[in-house]
Amino acid sequence: MESKFTITRWDDADRAGSEFGHVLVDKTYTGPMEGTSTAELTTCQPAEGSAGYVAVEKFEGLLEGRAGTFVFQHAGIVSPAGQQNYGAVVPGSGTGELAGLTGEVRMEHELITLDYRLG
Repeated sequence: MESKFTITRWDDADRAGSEFGHVLVDKTYTGPMEGTSTAELTTCQPAEGSAGYVAVEKFEGLLEGRAGTFVFQHAGIVSPAGQQNYGAVVPGSGTGELAGLTGEVRMEHELITLDYRLG
């Protein structure tokens, strides 16, 4: 399942002189995954052309018509050789009609791919 998202808030903690950062992000999702989320990211940019992040994100809304919330973790690495993204739904984090949700997550260019199972 793929859905689009729009970033509605990006609060970057200023860590002048450090390769590490902390970011708070709000998103709005549209498509089969419809709702909002808040994410906390830790970022790293040790050199020009190389970066990485890890995030914990809580989604609230509808997933293909089922209402509830769930938490997922995702991460990405960028290098001169390319980009890698990966992530997963946190087991036991689903509520409402999303209780029991499990799956894998990939985030790319304002698009989420969620391969999930319920129950």
